[in-house]
Amino acid sequence: MKKTSYTEIEAYTTKDGSLIRELMHPEIHGNKNLSLAQAIIEPGCCTRSHVHTTSEEVYHILQGKGIMALCKERFAIGPGDTVCISPNQPHSLENTGHEQLILLCCCSPPYSHEDTEMCPQME
Repeated sequence: MKKTSYTEIEAYTTKDGSLIRELMHPEIHGNKNLSLAQAIIEPGCCTRSHVHTTSEEVYHILQGKGIMALCKERFAIGPGDTVCISPNQPHSLENTGHEQLILLCCCSPPYSHEDTEMCPQME
C-alpha cells in the first residue's frame, strides 16, 4: 500500500525558497511516474524564478492569494486555481496576502533538485 500521513512527513526548503512536504515521491514512497508535494509560502515572501528542464508541473492553490509569474505573464492566483507549467517555463510565486499561500505541486516526471535550474535575478 502506498499511503502517507501529513503529520509524519518532514518539511524542507527547496532551491526556490518554498517550504515543501513530499506527500508522495518515488524515491521515498515507491510510486513510479509523478510526485505530489505541498508548498507553503509565507506572507510577503516569494519563490525565486526557476525552470524544470524535464518535468511538467501543476500547481493547485488551496489557501491564500498571490501573483504567479509564468514566462512573461503575471496573474493573480487564489484558492481553487490550477496552473500548468510546461518544462523550461520560468516561474515563481509571490504571496500577496496576509495568510500562508498553500498549494499542491504535482510533477511528472517526479520532482528532482537536479531538474531545477534557477533563473538569473532581474534587477
